[in-house]
Amino acid sequence: MLCGVALIVIGILVQIDLNKTLIMSSASASGAPIVIIVVGVVIFFVSFFGCCGASKENYCMVTTFAILLTCIFLVEIAAAIAGYIFKDKVRTALQVGLEDAVRKYSNDSLIRDTMDELQKTYSCCGAQNYTDWFDVEPFESNHSVPRSCCLANATTATCNINPTSATINVRGCADSVETWLKKHIVIVAAVALGIAFFELLGIVFACCLMKGIRSGYEVM
Repeated sequence: MLCGVALIVIGILVQIDLNKTLIMSSASASGAPIVIIVVGVVIFFVSFFGCCGASKENYCMVTTFAILLTCIFLVEIAAAIAGYIFKDKVRTALQVGLEDAVRKYSNDSLIRDTMDELQKTYSCCGAQNYTDWFDVEPFESNHSVPRSCCLANATTATCNINPTSATINVRGCADSVETWLKKHIVIVAAVALGIAFFELLGIVFACCLMKGIRSGYEVM
């Protein structure tokens, strides 16, 4: 049950932290935190079912719990393998989403606010780099960028006009977000391994309990 709660919390935190980024990505990318939350909810209720079976010493309920937990464990392994295989597509989806956001920046207030917040949070500018803005109106005419690209300590009101590395963040947001993801994936992987370990313990203990309950029935 604690592992289920942990997954729910992780899913919510990931959704909050990457919400603004995922708005500009594909639907499949934005669905990842939702999947984590759903798996957490399923594990929580399956564990509750197992607790009821253990307290009542019900062989069928404990057996069902062990089978369901085993299925969840196998699904998580399959998801981890699939995530490793398709990890390179994350960069592509992120790049495409950010390029689309840059093109629509001037015409959509939601995307404009989202992109500004993203560039401030990750200290970046544009999708691939700051020159992406030079092909978008109204920045095309004077080779400028949004003010959200300016360095955090910038004091001049024209820091975004004729930008250089001394006045703005020149690194692209795709690189910055990808670096952030790689930095935090270790934490996510460690938590996932911990949850998998407890799930294995749950399966082993459930099997031991099943054996004990069955032995009790045979004695009776």
